[in-house]
Amino acid sequence: MAKKRYTAEEIIHKLREAEVLLAQGKSVAQMSKQLGVTDQTYYRWRKSYGGMKVDQARRLKELEVENARLKRAVADLTVDKLILKEVAEGNY
Repeated sequence: MAKKRYTAEEIIHKLREAEVLLAQGKSVAQMSKQLGVTDQTYYRWRKSYGGMKVDQARRLKELEVENARLKRAVADLTVDKLILKEVAEGNY
C-alpha cells in the first residue's frame, strides 16, 4: 500500500468515520482496515486530533507555522547579537 499524507481536515473526517464504525460494533482492526490506515496511525491521530474540529485544526497548523517563523527570527537575532558583542570586545 502506498503511503499518503493526510491533511488535518482529512484526518478529522477519518476520525469521525472511525467513531461511526466503532459505534456500529466494528473492532478497531476492522475499522482501520476499512479506513485504509493502520491501528497505530488511528491511535496516533486520535491522540493528536481527537475531539478537534476542522477550524481548530487549521488554526493549530497556522500557529505551528507562525511559531517556527518566530523561532527562526529569534535564532537570527541571537547570532547577530553574538557577532556584534564579539566585534565590540575586539575578538574578531
